[in-house]
Amino acid sequence: MIQSKLPHVGTTIFTVMSKLAAECGAINLSQGFPDFPIDDKLSELVNAAMRAGHNQYAPMPGLPGLREAIAAKVERLYGFRYDPDTEVTVASGGTQAIFTAIGAVVHPGDEVIIVDPAYDCYSPTVELFGGKPVHVRLGTDMKFDADAVAQAITPKTRMLMINTPHNPAGTILRDADMRRIIEMLRGTDIILLSDEVYEHLVFDGEPHASAINYPELRERAFVIFSFGKVFHTTGWKMGYALAPKEMMTEFRKVHQFNVFSANTPIQHALAAYMKEPANYEAVPSFYQAKRDRFANGMSKSRFKLLPCEGSYFQVADYSAISTEDDMTFAQRVARGFGVATIPLSPFYKEPPMNQRLLRFCFAKQDATLDAAIEKLCRI
Repeated sequence: MIQSKLPHVGTTIFTVMSKLAAECGAINLSQGFPDFPIDDKLSELVNAAMRAGHNQYAPMPGLPGLREAIAAKVERLYGFRYDPDTEVTVASGGTQAIFTAIGAVVHPGDEVIIVDPAYDCYSPTVELFGGKPVHVRLGTDMKFDADAVAQAITPKTRMLMINTPHNPAGTILRDADMRRIIEMLRGTDIILLSDEVYEHLVFDGEPHASAINYPELRERAFVIFSFGKVFHTTGWKMGYALAPKEMMTEFRKVHQFNVFSANTPIQHALAAYMKEPANYEAVPSFYQAKRDRFANGMSKSRFKLLPCEGSYFQVADYSAISTEDDMTFAQRVARGFGVATIPLSPFYKEPPMNQRLLRFCFAKQDATLDAAIEKLCRI
């Protein structure tokens, strides 16, 4: 008999709800992926790279040209230059980069602080490497609770994981939050993992409070990004990690035996595509328009929308509609009203009592959003 290393883990909620959407013919606002085409220029660059024969293994840390483009972009946005040779690694998606970073530094018995609701790969990855997830919650307003995090730190704490903009909450960390994190980590050997895959989806003119902006955090941080979230190519599974040389050396030791290297022709395409900053600078306004379209339409519904400060997720409270638990209600909405959503409880170790929240993905064509809004307003 096989003794499971993750006995409590089943099929992810994303798979469950997307499968239900397909079975019901429901509009899928559950799993976080766009339903609109990518830029033709980017497709053409991938095809050109394939035709040029760039179809074999890339260098383990990523193509030098792409790592250089990443370093240049980061310097342009955050005023700090990582060494593309030793501090930048291209990964097969943000999730793989997170897995690799945890695997590189978390030892059996180490504690890792996870802020719930949290992306569902965090805790299982910590467990796979023998670590102990320590769960704290965002506040009732879905904002970062620095006091709760500080109280969770012990001599066994190896890593703190943060996420901004936040999936699934749609909130962001601000300068004051980052400065509180600096204070709580000062004088410790705690490593920071800053999941910033939605860095370009920050709304209403707010700046993205990247760990890169803060030297005391940057020197102890793995910072994780995703090309899929920025360029609407989630199926390409392309991301990257940034870290100081000593930390990146350990990251690459795991990376080389995990995937070794990421997709070669896509790396060539991204290196060329990133030379034009306009290709990522327009992302915030593009998604803010979709957020606003969805929010305006839903203002006629019985759902109460929570503030969405970033990401492409909108959380909504359905307390005025039903007392059902979120999984039951989400399934009923999919089957009975034709819209698939994500219940928030699977993002928690222990969901708050009587919390009735669903997550909607608004990274969809306007016609898709309008059709979903019409159905949701009937509930």
